[in-house]
Amino acid sequence: MSKLESLEPARAVRMYLEARQDELADWTLKSHKYRLRAFVEWCEEAGVDDLTELDGRDLYEFRVWRREGNFGAEDGETPEEIAPVTLKSQLTTLRAFLRFAANIHAVPEDFYERVPLPKLSGTDDVSDSTLEPDRATDILEYLHRYHYASRRHVEFALLWETGARMGAIRGLDLRDLDLDGRTPVVRYKHRPDQGTPIKNGEKGERFNSVSDRVGTMLQAYIDGPRVDKTDEFGRKPLLTTSHGRVSASTIRQDVYVVTRPCWLNQGCPHNRDIETCEAVELNHVSTCPSSRSPHDVRKGVVTLYRREEVPRRVVSDRLDASDLVLDKHYDRRGERERAEQRRNHLPW
Repeated sequence: MSKLESLEPARAVRMYLEARQDELADWTLKSHKYRLRAFVEWCEEAGVDDLTELDGRDLYEFRVWRREGNFGAEDGETPEEIAPVTLKSQLTTLRAFLRFAANIHAVPEDFYERVPLPKLSGTDDVSDSTLEPDRATDILEYLHRYHYASRRHVEFALLWETGARMGAIRGLDLRDLDLDGRTPVVRYKHRPDQGTPIKNGEKGERFNSVSDRVGTMLQAYIDGPRVDKTDEFGRKPLLTTSHGRVSASTIRQDVYVVTRPCWLNQGCPHNRDIETCEAVELNHVSTCPSSRSPHDVRKGVVTLYRREEVPRRVVSDRLDASDLVLDKHYDRRGERERAEQRRNHLPW
């Protein structure tokens, strides 16, 4: 066994991220960076300034600290315990980091095995967070009336009408829209070499139709508020800022903004003082308990399709997801609702 060499946790994390940047997708690398920030923060709090000092008890204490939601909690806030699936992702990344640390002689070779991964039940790895269809309708009507053809209007309308993932919508170019034909359509295309991959690669490429109402709105956005920019590959993105193609974080933040009830002038269902609530601030909109992510919007679309009994094949093709994945991760109908719908198809 090689002699261990002193290494600061923060420096080790930087080395790990640099070593893996060519093999991990951008969003995966960002997830690893975020999770390992929690580990570095714990090390600072625990007074661990050298990885060679770590032992099994430290790993246990970090696990408890992370599970209890201490990372990211503001001063004075009561931390909230994180979901089992989030904890498992955190510890899986920590394991990968410690394997790397062993390769550079900062921890023992088998040290990563001392990180126990929580066993998930059949439902622990599924989030219940979703956007109910009635709320989506309210948001679309509000956007149509007060923020017509804005970038936020375009983002939310495409998320809801096509059910596409955020990355696919971000990757749309002007050439991917056909708004002049009998049916307005958008094309989702895999372009990994130009920074806009889609989840399932070329197999995930598809055309999705949108309503005439949304088609007209998209054209109004292109003719009006859209910032005329090209990206670094000479492409003309549909969704732009003054810097070029919109970032994934900006789309996510926009969706958090428009899904807050107070933004729709519906008051606060959480009895907060809107004048002093931190979730009103742009950088803290995700802290509103009612705010929803783009992924929650997609789950709401699936729930609506299933309630309306849209054929499974249509839902699967339109959203680029298997029946198994749709049932497990996206369909948020209750068991009683599903049973009642099945009854409608029985011969009695």
